[in-house]
Formats: sequence, C-alpha cells, structure tokens
Amino acid sequence: MTVSTPLSGVNQPFKGILLIVVATFLFSSHDALSKYLSGFYPIVMVVWARYLVHTLLMAGIFLPQSGLRVLRTKKPLWQLVRALCLLGTSLFFTTALLYIPLAEATAVNFLAPVLVTALSVPLLKERVTRGQWIAVICGFIGVLIIVHPGGELFTPAVLLPFCSALFFCFYQLLTRKLAEIDSPTTSNFFAGLCNTLVMSALVPFFWQVPTLTHAGLMLALGSCGMTAHLFLTQAFRHAAPALLAPFGYCQIVFAGLLGWLLFNHTPSVLTIIGIAVICCSGLAAAWQQSRKHKPL
Repeated sequence: MTVSTPLSGVNQPFKGILLIVVATFLFSSHDALSKYLSGFYPIVMVVWARYLVHTLLMAGIFLPQSGLRVLRTKKPLWQLVRALCLLGTSLFFTTALLYIPLAEATAVNFLAPVLVTALSVPLLKERVTRGQWIAVICGFIGVLIIVHPGGELFTPAVLLPFCSALFFCFYQLLTRKLAEIDSPTTSNFFAGLCNTLVMSALVPFFWQVPTLTHAGLMLALGSCGMTAHLFLTQAFRHAAPALLAPFGYCQIVFAGLLGWLLFNHTPSVLTIIGIAVICCSGLAAAWQQSRKHKPL
C-alpha cells in the first residue's frame, strides 16, 4: 500500500480501476512471497532483498532519464523519517506473517487509513467529522472481531500487524505532506535507497546463502513491490482517489485467495465479518474525506 496525490487529466476511470486492481494483486503476491521466504531465511534478509531489488529497478528506470536530480529533496529529514516508517512497516508486517495468516494480517494492516483519520487531528491539525470518528471506532471493532478472546489470533502476535499499520499511518501522513513539496518518484526512490542502505548494514549479521530458486523468488519479491507502486501511481493519473479507494480493498480479497491456495488457510466466519467491518470503516473514512474536500 501507498499514497499518491490526484493529478490532472483523471478522465480514464476504467484504466485507473484496472491498474489499481493489478497493483493490489501484486502487493498481495509480494506479501505471499515474503511469508514463504520468511520460513527459510531471516526477516532482515527477506526485507533487504525486497528493497535492494526495488532500488536497483528504480535506478535502472529513472537514473538514465533524470540522473541524481531524482534524489533532490527540499525536506531530506522528512524523507528520511518517511523511509524509516516504511521500513518499520515492512519489518513488523513480514514478522507478523510468521505467526498470522495472510488475509488476517493484511486486514489488520488496513487499519492504517483509519489511523490516518484519527491522527490527522493532532499531527496535521485537520478537522475530523463525527462520521469519520464513527468510521475510526468501527475499524477498531473490526479488529476486535478478528482477534476475539478465545480465537486463534488472540495472542501477542496480533500486535505485529497493528504496529505495521501504525508505522504505515505515519508513512502516509508524511507522504501527504511531502506530496506538496517533492515528486512521487523522488519520494519513492529516496525511501528505497535509504532502506536498502540500512538493511545492507544489517544483513551481513543474518546472511544465509539462498538457493537458486529462492534467489529467483527474492528477485520476484522486489519486482512485485516496485511494479505495484508504479501501477498504483499510474492509477491515480487516470482516476480520482475517491473512485479508486474501494478497489484498494481488493488486496484483502487477493490475500485471502493466496492464503488459501498457497498456505491452505481458510478464514473463519468471524474473521470474514471482521474484515468486512474494517473494509467498510476504511471506505466510510475515505468517503467522508472526499466529501470534506469536495469543492462547493
């Protein structure tokens, strides 16, 4: 998941919808690969491979066009903090996948848009309506349904995707502020490069030589993440965020399907209800936000 700013010329809604659906499938595939590889290699190594491939691909695409100008930013400290928030999201979420099924972890991580609504009050000084606060409360109720007492997920491990959502919330808030200052390409490249350097400093302490097959899957992991971000950015060039918001939740559906196909996990009825509540709360928050900013 990422945040993009609406651009002019948003007049091809079907193309935008197709792009965001493909992006959500790629994000889910990225998470499924992370879950699989984490069963064989340390989390640090898996996350390092993801950012390394992401950064190398972006360098191959954008450096020949823009050179080092692509890294110029007016707010380097903000960009650094944003990058570290994304890294925190990756580390917490990938660790969560060791203990929690793919669909459930993805659903809890989708609390991020709801948390953005709640934290935009103290951090961005935005006004949140009563309807938005109701959406925030419903989002947390959805999580409580998924991790209800006595259920399989009622363990401390559920705090991992929640921490991931919290870090992703701060990442989105910073992305919103930086969108007014730097281009999405600069922000994404800066984050990838920063996190690659951080993880490259750590990976020697966790290194294991991957098999040829697993090395190929690590390449696919980074490729899925980077391509998904590009598709998502392009989606917002063709359709308005308010139109695309519901389709972002296809990621939970794809996560459930991949969890069933690859890991033989079927969500319980209560889990499906909780996921539905989280999706509805996120959509309600997005709808309220679009109404608040709609020109009169």
